[in-house]
Amino acid sequence: MHKIDYHALNAMLNLYDKNGLLQIEKDVFAINSYYEQHVLPNKKKFSSLEDRITYLLKEEYYESNVFENYKKDFIKNIFFQSKKQGFKFKTFMGAIKFYSSYALKTFDNKYYLEDFEDRACMVALTLGGGNEKFAINIMQEILSGRFQPATPTFLNCGKKQRGEYVSCFLLRIEDNMESIGRALNSALQLSKRGGGVSFLLTNLRESGAPIKCIKNQSSGIVPVMKMLEDAFSYANQLGARQGAGAVYLHAHHPDILNFLDTKRENADEKIRIKTLSLGVIIPDITFKLAKENQNMCLFSPYDIKKVYNKPFSELIISKIYYKLINDIRIKKISINARSFFQKLAEVQFESGYPYIMFEDTVNKENPIYGKINMSNLCSEILQVNTASEYNEDLSYKKIGRDISCNLGSLNIAKTMDSSNLGKTVEVAIRCLTAVSDITKINSVSSVVKGNKKSHSIGLGQMNLHGYLARENIFYGSPEAIEFTNFYFYVITYHAIRTSNLLAIERKKTFSGFSRSKYANGKFFKKYTKKTWIPKSDRILNLFNNNNIHLPTLKEWKILENSVMKYGLYNQNLQAIPPTGSISYINYSTSSIHPVVSRIEIRKEGKIGRVYYPAPYMTNKNLCYYQDAYEIGPKKIIDTYAAATKHVDQGLSLTLFFRDDATTRDINKAQIYAWKKGIKTLYYVRIRQLTLKGTELFGCVSCSL
Repeated sequence: MHKIDYHALNAMLNLYDKNGLLQIEKDVFAINSYYEQHVLPNKKKFSSLEDRITYLLKEEYYESNVFENYKKDFIKNIFFQSKKQGFKFKTFMGAIKFYSSYALKTFDNKYYLEDFEDRACMVALTLGGGNEKFAINIMQEILSGRFQPATPTFLNCGKKQRGEYVSCFLLRIEDNMESIGRALNSALQLSKRGGGVSFLLTNLRESGAPIKCIKNQSSGIVPVMKMLEDAFSYANQLGARQGAGAVYLHAHHPDILNFLDTKRENADEKIRIKTLSLGVIIPDITFKLAKENQNMCLFSPYDIKKVYNKPFSELIISKIYYKLINDIRIKKISINARSFFQKLAEVQFESGYPYIMFEDTVNKENPIYGKINMSNLCSEILQVNTASEYNEDLSYKKIGRDISCNLGSLNIAKTMDSSNLGKTVEVAIRCLTAVSDITKINSVSSVVKGNKKSHSIGLGQMNLHGYLARENIFYGSPEAIEFTNFYFYVITYHAIRTSNLLAIERKKTFSGFSRSKYANGKFFKKYTKKTWIPKSDRILNLFNNNNIHLPTLKEWKILENSVMKYGLYNQNLQAIPPTGSISYINYSTSSIHPVVSRIEIRKEGKIGRVYYPAPYMTNKNLCYYQDAYEIGPKKIIDTYAAATKHVDQGLSLTLFFRDDATTRDINKAQIYAWKKGIKTLYYVRIRQLTLKGTELFGCVSCSL
């Protein structure tokens, strides 16, 4: 059987046998065949581990300083121990994704220089920083499948020729040429290094605004969008792929309709935006006006800055909306609020864009002092930023704080199977913190400052649907939602506990801790005012049977006191990304979404079609693998709402609709999400329609 072509074996997944059953077992044969027919013949041979490492260091494949932190005997031991972990790919997709996208290859791309265990060891040695016990723990968590670093970290750790370890970046643009010029340079510099970049456009003056007091001079935001798009296209990372960028604009900015028009299918080529992702920031007042069928006013950022001496993005529009209306110094135009939402849905129907950030929900739930005014390329990073100021030569007059994202995700199924969930979370948090500690993006000083002050990270999750189906629980059912609630409840406790330990160990907190809701105890009220116990015996048993302790009210109070006394090292701790490539190599369903198909079909570059069976799926439990289109947006929103209450940042939430959906259905789902406390919405996907750029394969900055 193993001599049959691995592509043919993998394709049998999509064919029923004579008994009408899916041939899921054929995928295991495909893995074995792929390894024997392709990997082994194309793998460079070495006489010993010592010879291999010597070669990789001498030829500058590996970074020498990674090894200098450890004794030679330990280096041998960690590689030896990794082989004893018994790691095996569970799917052909996982194997082919690893060897095509992650494994170190010779510079001519002819030979493989790493297996999965080798890559895990290099991540462990890099992030371990000389701490042998920590390095072993990292290696074990990765090879067990419990923790998987995001693509930039997993791909680049330990390599001499590499990109950055962080996933993406968020930067402000202020209303002056110096800031715009800096933004274009940042787009080039950060894309060159492998990250996706998101920019805030809200503060830029609108089309027709004055320049040097001369009226009707500004061209507005669209030309800036075009320049950014060109910059991302130019910085194409050695031809591997174009740079990835996103721009966010407030719904009450006068250029909002032009902004949406750039994604219209019939948009004029002069304004059409093809590769840049769009995001819209919507405050509560917009929904109120739409409900009352009122007009919504769009306010001039130029006038706001002139009158209030504040950029648009720092105002809480819902609070001062009527004040702005009555202020004759502020130029404003009116559009119908319902028409705005209709247009929003129409553009999403056509393109999948824009993403949506519910501004007031985000800031109400934000535990950190300051206002959040944007998100990232995958809509899960929600952090506070501050403006930079520039001299005429574009040098910094004042360095503000911009944002970088350090991501990695836990496999929910494997974490629930863990004998020590608390340890798994602690290792993951320390891993991500290590990425933050060693990252220094010198090309953009505001990102360096933001990272240094915040030590922010984003611990994610994946494989929720795979786990629920394995346990014979329907996605979106009351039991599933209760499990999601309590799973994130436990994760949050251990994430905060670990960050508190880091603060104690290092005698240091994130900058601004004293003004946070952690410092005054407000954050903890939802955990210390009642006892958290599942109502369902089934869900309680899922935790009890795996010896997973649910933190008690007393334990939360002890943690609260410790945090208030010693602080937290990390400003931000959790963010749920879409996950893409790492889901495949980790044998997981993507993020906490339902599957898009029981057997997903992917086109992998020159490899062609590859079939990926949903994790833990058998011919006996198929009914638990309803796809996202069958499940519909309501149950997905309910699931995300259960997780959202515990996650300090955001969650990438894609809305899925059947092929008979209308724009009204999209609007209803948006309103439902807003009412349920969802912070952000990612793509809109409609079955049987090809929406360019909306594949649920994860963030383009996090997958290859």
